Amino acid sequence: MDLRRLRYFLVLAEELNFTRAAHRLHIAQPALSQQIRALERDFGAPLLERNSRGCRLTAVGEVVAREADELLAHAEASRERIRAAVGGRQGQLRLALTRSARGGPVDALLGAFRTHHPDVDLVVRTGWTSHNITELLAGRLDAAFVRPPLDGEGLECRHIAREELLVAVPADHLLARERRVTRGHIAAEPVILWPRENAPGMHDLITRQLWPDGGPRIVREEPDDEQLLLSVASGTGIAPVPEGRARALRIPGVRLKRVTAPVPTVDLALAHRPAGAAPALRGLLSLVDALPGESLAAPSAGA
Repeated sequence: MDLRRLRYFLVLAEELNFTRAAHRLHIAQPALSQQIRALERDFGAPLLERNSRGCRLTAVGEVVAREADELLAHAEASRERIRAAVGGRQGQLRLALTRSARGGPVDALLGAFRTHHPDVDLVVRTGWTSHNITELLAGRLDAAFVRPPLDGEGLECRHIAREELLVAVPADHLLARERRVTRGHIAAEPVILWPRENAPGMHDLITRQLWPDGGPRIVREEPDDEQLLLSVASGTGIAPVPEGRARALRIPGVRLKRVTAPVPTVDLALAHRPAGAAPALRGLLSLVDALPGESLAAPSAGA
């Protein structure tokens, strides 16, 4: 069915005059007559009864006008939905958060995305960096927040933020009295950390920055930052934790200490496959690109 002919017919059905309808459509009257005759051939029935004053709809013409109005409205709505999907204003975005970066810039970024793209179905889950990368590479995610560095994963990363790495110590520990701790202070301390396979790049970055002379003496591994800090509160050992997550959890019995220069830091990035980005993902990436420069403050020397 030719939608253009249906549009011509609807205008003519409103005007019931070929001259006025042709004027509204910005086409010549003979061309309009030709298109209407072609539409009548398509349906195999006359749609108009012509007279000296203009024309009127036949019974079939009234049905065609009614159905054409609904059909064209549906076609226009469909076209707009397609345009919205292409422009990233509709559709679905499958996104994963990383457990160590809940809140802060991530929540602000997702809030901005929901404001700018209210019709996008944002499907959010949470996982460790290594799990998120596996899901990305398998095509089960469109993007994921991760803790770089990533090692040869074949993904593109856009940096979101850089935050200071703090050391959590039990409230009754001698180090709790220190304003800042040194690497010498923590060199021989028992350490609680999460399994390296959760985020190998971040794990190695932390240990290089805080224990450059041989690595930490890990006495326990915990599955997430909350359990890690609870173990610190019980006196099991000390633990390195990104500042944002440590302060958000606020576990009683834990004191958070800054480390002397060079200040240790960890990065947060948004990873995605380099090709075939979903239209909605392009909207998220544009918001990331618009982040202020201070969210990517340069690390201290030696970090």
